[in-house]
Amino acid sequence: MLGLTGPRYRLGAVLAGFTLVATGVAVQVTATPAHAATPHRILFDNAHAETAGNADWIISTSQPDPLGQDSSPSAETDWTGAISSWGVALQKTGNYSLKTATSALTYGGSSATDLSNFDTLVLPEPNTLFTTAEKTAIMNFVKNGGGLFMISDHTGADRNNDGEDAVEILNDLMTNNSVDSTDPFGFSIDSLDISSGYPAAISDSSDPVLHGSFGTVTKSLIASGTTATLKPADNANVKGLLYRTGYSGNTGAFFATSTFGSGRVAFWGDSSPIDDDTGQSGNTLYDGWNDTGATNAALALNATEWLAAGTSGGGGGGGGGTCTAAQLLGNNGFESGSSTWSATSGVITNSSDESARTGSYYAWLDGYGSARTDTLSQSVTIPSTCGTATLSFYLHVDTAETTTSTAYDTLKVQVLNSSGTVLGTLATYSNLNAASGYTQRSFSLASYAGQTVTLKFTGTEGSTLQTSFVIDDTALNVS
Repeated sequence: MLGLTGPRYRLGAVLAGFTLVATGVAVQVTATPAHAATPHRILFDNAHAETAGNADWIISTSQPDPLGQDSSPSAETDWTGAISSWGVALQKTGNYSLKTATSALTYGGSSATDLSNFDTLVLPEPNTLFTTAEKTAIMNFVKNGGGLFMISDHTGADRNNDGEDAVEILNDLMTNNSVDSTDPFGFSIDSLDISSGYPAAISDSSDPVLHGSFGTVTKSLIASGTTATLKPADNANVKGLLYRTGYSGNTGAFFATSTFGSGRVAFWGDSSPIDDDTGQSGNTLYDGWNDTGATNAALALNATEWLAAGTSGGGGGGGGGTCTAAQLLGNNGFESGSSTWSATSGVITNSSDESARTGSYYAWLDGYGSARTDTLSQSVTIPSTCGTATLSFYLHVDTAETTTSTAYDTLKVQVLNSSGTVLGTLATYSNLNAASGYTQRSFSLASYAGQTVTLKFTGTEGSTLQTSFVIDDTALNVS
């Protein structure tokens, strides 16, 4: 049976799911995101004023899926957007799955455009600051194996008049985030407005961005843009590929690459090279993509290929070494009683007043109809070599509460570090989530790869009318 409605012989259960978000935002999910059928999954951002003013930095007006405009584009005009040439060129290879983000960027959430579903994120001249949560998501995505393509514009290019331009926004991402603000990529973007020029490529026949499958890069284009200052002492992997005329070494880099954690990073100092002059009406655009004095198309496409090919899949904790597929939680079905878990007395039980989903034992938090707090936790180390880490469990919530608007009793799910500091609140459930039956929920823990974390469930019950939170068949699968 699924339980009774009286106190501490707890009550029928709803199986509510949750999603882990490293930033502390709780989002419900129904399943672990599936990988795309094609090998390289690219997300173009359009949630930060990328179409403000004369900008139109989108691959298609059909968002998030450009295939909604034309499922088999043969020409860049089959998709509408000033960077549709870029999108169509990738689509035509058959090796890429492309989407556009139109809401806040997340990593480890339930959205179809969550970064865990992609190999590379493209930021084509963002014009609004990223939130604290977004910066954490982006940096963890790269750290765990994702590719990041940052495209700037000249200083003062504040297209939406909010006081911020792409130079400031991208520098803020790199220097004011909770993951690593100590010059993680090894470069900073210069506050310059360079009116014109054709930055030339360095001589390096082995570089995959300059000599990739989409062609050889010789020059790019500046039409009011900027450069970057490289700081190899902060990141030895930073590398300038194209330089403003008269510059070399650590100054005047118009296009640069780097790494961070298991991921790869590319920087371009101007949005004019990706502009194909065929965006939405009302914009003043320029065909830099096909500029005869440059090789911008090859540069954009080779860089995208390099970024995506370097990931471990979904930005999910790659890096060197080999991952052995495994289930990491001890006593994950509670059949060994309290072994491996730390729990309040009476939480792990085989009481007949509730039913285990499988076997005899399960975890039962609260259900007393009086003020009480129950906890259940286990520490686990997630290997840094594993690209996928998926936490799943079955949850059953039942209640004697009759309200449809007030959360009197709650279950909080959190991730803590080894010092007990909360790294993220995964979700909070309550008597309002009551329903019948066990249901499984799965979500990515890839952002915690390489860390020892504690997974903790905390049930808090008010002074009257019971609510039971019943958990069974937990798992943390890595591969």
